[in-house]
Amino acid sequence: MIFSSYDILITGATGGIGRAVAEEFWRQGAVVHLVGRRSEILQEIAQEFGQRCHIYPVDLMQPGAPQNLLKQIQTNGSNIHILVNNSGITRDQLSLRMKEAAWSDVLNLNLKVPFELCQGVLPFMLRNKFGRIINISSIVGVMGNAGQTNYVASKAGLIGLTKALALEVAKKAVTVNAVAPGFIETDMTSHLADKEQWASKIPVGYFGSPLDVAYGVAFLADPKSRYITGQTLHINGGLLAV
Repeated sequence: MIFSSYDILITGATGGIGRAVAEEFWRQGAVVHLVGRRSEILQEIAQEFGQRCHIYPVDLMQPGAPQNLLKQIQTNGSNIHILVNNSGITRDQLSLRMKEAAWSDVLNLNLKVPFELCQGVLPFMLRNKFGRIINISSIVGVMGNAGQTNYVASKAGLIGLTKALALEVAKKAVTVNAVAPGFIETDMTSHLADKEQWASKIPVGYFGSPLDVAYGVAFLADPKSRYITGQTLHINGGLLAV
């Protein structure tokens, strides 16, 4: 199995995409470290997986939480070979009406936390001369979206972070890439009132599955994907090709 000798940290593991990513890596032999705020769902996943699964019910928005999480993982005798930054929230509002908390909360969890986790896992990756960091961005980080200036800024920033960090660590066999999903069937898109209208604009004609994203993440994490870094993999059914 491809990932049988790797420990993989996945944030936002209780959501649709995070859970699918966890399942794909676990299926391919990895030891998965799953982070999320919904402890009951983490427990459910742990019971389903049985072995090779460690869960951390952590609110990463709390000061020092990313650093404390990594210390806990190391104390338990593990080091992270592959990091999947998938945590994210929305606080949608038109810019003129947006409160400071809505801006800062989204930028904190969606951009600052991934950066802090990258900082925390890189020393081991660099010493080990192997590492994979995959940041989950979004199609709106490329094309924009009205009413989501905070979310768009965070996801566009994540793409910029990916490019810059990739250049810093490339010579140590650590790759850094982003995945930008389009419309995926998750809790975050379930509230859309005009789903059929949006689906009609997608060349393939339908919303993607979380597994579609998981397969892309696993591809970038594969040891064979050593020559791919600083890139954004768009998984959107051709929407950006229109």
